[in-house]
This record gives sequence, C-alpha cells and structure tokens, in this order.
Amino acid sequence: MSGSDARALSRSLLDLCRMRKLTIATAESCTGGLVAGALTDIPGSSDVIDRGFVTYSNEAKRAMLGVKATTLATFGAVSKETATAMAIGALERADVDLAVSITGIAGPGGATPGKPVGLVHFAVAARDGRIIHRECRFGAIGRSTVRARSVVEALKMLMELARGPQVAAKPRLEAAARLHPRVARSPRRSAVKRRRPPRT
Repeated sequence: MSGSDARALSRSLLDLCRMRKLTIATAESCTGGLVAGALTDIPGSSDVIDRGFVTYSNEAKRAMLGVKATTLATFGAVSKETATAMAIGALERADVDLAVSITGIAGPGGATPGKPVGLVHFAVAARDGRIIHRECRFGAIGRSTVRARSVVEALKMLMELARGPQVAAKPRLEAAARLHPRVARSPRRSAVKRRRPPRT
C-alpha cells in the first residue's frame, strides 16, 4: 500500500460521492487526520468533505464525538464499541451522509494484553442507518506503515458504504441500534413519552 493507492482511492471515492451527492466526515485517532488529509489533497474535494475530527485523547472523543465515558472505561479506546461510537458521533455532529472512524495502536509503544501494536478498529456509518465495523491486525510493521495502511482501509470502507446498501451490513444494524438508540429512533419522541403522566 502506497501513497498512490490512497490518492487513487480518494479520487474514486470523491467522484462517486459527487455523483451520488454524498458528504463525508472523518473521526480519527491514531491516524491524526491523515484520512481527511488524503481526501482534501484532491482539488475540488470541498463539495464532498465537510469536516474532520482528530480525537487523539479519550477526553477529545467524549467532548467532540460524544463517546460515553462508560464505553471508554469498559471497552477501551481501541475497540469495536469506541470506533462505532466515534463514527456515529461524527455523523450526528457533522450532519453528513457518511462518516468513518479509526482508533488503533500504531506503535511502537501502547500495546496492552490482548491489544498488540498494529491493532486498528474502523467503523463507517451512513445516514440511512448502515454501519460496518472492521478490525485489522497489521502487526508491528512500523508506525508510519500502520497509519498509511489504515488510511487505505478507511477509504475502502467509505467506498463500500457509498456504493449503496450492502447485504453484509444489514445484520450489524440491529446491534448498532441497541448500542446507540439515537440511530434507530428520535430522541424527541422518547422524551415526549417520558413526559406523559400515567392515567388510571
């Protein structure tokens, strides 16, 4: 995977999103904005790219993306649950059609039991409710290589979602809706229900 791979993927993704009138936001931890950088490096990307969140610390994930402290405490920053929450948070805050998140351990340090260097979690979320999560274990291949390969993986996942409904993504939607009820139902509606006094 090289910079030219990321550039070619970025061009293809932007063309597809432009054709389908889709907008994108990114939420990045270990890649530090490299996905947003790859996309905005292409001239004319402003009609597709809305914004990028670089949420390196846990506090940033909570403050900027609404990741719950309990999610971070229970599963850790590098987890399926946090990656999914980051993608949904970016989708909600940016009001875009597609969002991608990346959280991982690029190395050389940072490994913990069960979470080795090179472990990266990705999630992409679409406005229509589709969510895809992917876990990659790149190994201790060097910090810059882990980050570069993560960018390519994130772009591929955005392409997958931008192309249209994916059969493989449907079973994941139910689980994602349980994790994040706001994706499945309006918070305003549930608030009205709570306000209604019981009548007997």
